[in-house]
Amino acid sequence: MTQPKKNLNLPRRRFVQGLAAGGAVLGLAPMLATARQPAPGTVTGHVPVLSGTEFDLVIDETPVNFTGRPRMATTINGSIPGPTLRMREGDTVTIRVTNRLKEPTSIHWHGIILPFQMDGVPGISFAGIAPGETFTYRYTLEQSGTYWYHSHSGMQELTGMYGALIIEPAAADTIRADREHVVVLSDWTDEAPMRVFGKLKNQGDFYNFNQPTVADFFRDMSKDGLGAALEKRQMWNQMRMSPSDLADLSAETLTYLMNGTTPAGNWTGLFRPGERVRLRFINGAGNTFYDVRIPGLTLTVVQADGLNVAPVEVDEFRFGPGETYDVLVEPTAEAYTLFAQAMDRTGYARGTLATREGLSAAVPPVDEPQQLTMADMMGAMDHGAMGHGSMAGMDHGAMGHGSMAAMDHAAMGHGSMTGMDHGAMGHGSMAGMDHAAMGHGAMAGGLTAASTAVRHARTEYGPSVDMRVDTPRTNLDDPGVGLRNNGRRVLTLADLRTPGGPMDPRPPEREIELHLTGNMERYTWSFDGVEFGSSTPVHLSYGERVRIILHNDTMMTHPMHLHGMWSELESPDGEFLCRRHTIPVQPAQRISFLVTADALGRWAWHCHLMFHMDAGMFRMVVVS
Repeated sequence: MTQPKKNLNLPRRRFVQGLAAGGAVLGLAPMLATARQPAPGTVTGHVPVLSGTEFDLVIDETPVNFTGRPRMATTINGSIPGPTLRMREGDTVTIRVTNRLKEPTSIHWHGIILPFQMDGVPGISFAGIAPGETFTYRYTLEQSGTYWYHSHSGMQELTGMYGALIIEPAAADTIRADREHVVVLSDWTDEAPMRVFGKLKNQGDFYNFNQPTVADFFRDMSKDGLGAALEKRQMWNQMRMSPSDLADLSAETLTYLMNGTTPAGNWTGLFRPGERVRLRFINGAGNTFYDVRIPGLTLTVVQADGLNVAPVEVDEFRFGPGETYDVLVEPTAEAYTLFAQAMDRTGYARGTLATREGLSAAVPPVDEPQQLTMADMMGAMDHGAMGHGSMAGMDHGAMGHGSMAAMDHAAMGHGSMTGMDHGAMGHGSMAGMDHAAMGHGAMAGGLTAASTAVRHARTEYGPSVDMRVDTPRTNLDDPGVGLRNNGRRVLTLADLRTPGGPMDPRPPEREIELHLTGNMERYTWSFDGVEFGSSTPVHLSYGERVRIILHNDTMMTHPMHLHGMWSELESPDGEFLCRRHTIPVQPAQRISFLVTADALGRWAWHCHLMFHMDAGMFRMVVVS
């Protein structure tokens, strides 16, 4: 039975703000760590910095208190975030990681190009780090920029195990700044992560407190008329979905952190008037997309996912777990608020840029939450002209329509799909379908722009999938729900340009298409309707150039992270845009990027929303 929703407004504000001195409290017994007054050893946003070529990291449990309720966290050298590691391009680094937990652990070096044995994903690249053991990571740095590191074991990332990784360029840095600050955004829950996961499995919208209300209905009726308002409400009820499903978790359970500091703690980065300040933003959250702005300042975006981009001026940017952005600002007043509101608008992380400690600036109100539109649900279809019966991409069997459950694939032009490389895919799921072999655009010299023809895998027609999009959007200039037409200049993927063009000038030899799929009622997430435990690897031949198409058949934005190789995002017409390691894919959106399989070994590929990954949106990629 669906549980009644509570009002999130005033009763939640104290919790959203957290404790002013909340954080990791070293050397105290768990139940004595109140963190109400800063104590010796208290870590409240001043993150330790380690530099050089040799590092020693210790993973342990540490008492924390962000909200007034003492808890235990998983920490690196006793702090949240873990130490900022500063390295230099070209150096060979040695990192000894000692596990003092009672369970296995690991560290993944997010976005770093390295041998697969050093990638830090248990069960894929190594066995993990057993309790009491020390594992030594050793690799040579082939890149520079802003990156981060985190656990890839259990749900330790959500319990505090993450930190910044800054690699200085071997030559002079082309990004000129007088001062810089690393800003790690994350989220914390006092609940045990597995308890949270269990609630989501039982009810996918358990933490969604922005459900449509009677007031919303009357607002729709006033705007569009009674008939349209009733039809809209009936449509969502038939689909058993909510237009407010923007995030799995909300401020009902999350406290939003900036450099390990609650909003009430007000992390502060100093500057002198007239300085150009570089801010290295890292989204180390387990589950939160953040919309970041600094009221009164223009943000000049100069780097994305560790790589320089042609500078672009904006007022705001959205980024999901795993993504990083470097921006330049030129502050002139005494204080500015760094404001990072959650996509679902239930809370925010907050800090201050100031000329001295103790200053603060006005904190803007959280924007009103916006609901998903039919374009977010169904893509580019002419929704105004269609009735419910024409929603060909929906799982009408789950909606009670039934007639669409056994869609005639032969009539769609797919036939029996005998041209697919099912040996590499398993299950007949078409995951990793080789479109070049199918004749979908193979030409002399390679493939042209990605085909927009929609081909759903047979495995998408099952209990793990509650919707399919037949008319996906391909535009990259949409900032996303909640940011459209808000009066501010918002960064989009279409704005990003990596100088110098693609690393590999060859066109792709073949295409691999995968659909991002899920079922909110069952809280299952997958590729092509197949969860990780039932999937087989995606196979790439060493040295080949491949176009990968990701087609989002769900209502949520997924930050997709491919380990070990760069993903070169392209425009709908095949123009190279930028190089990324984590690419957000919006609802009902179809994107494509090129990959050169230049890294032998076994690699992970997954959604970086932690519970989506753990629920099955995870695949292995094998380069051989």
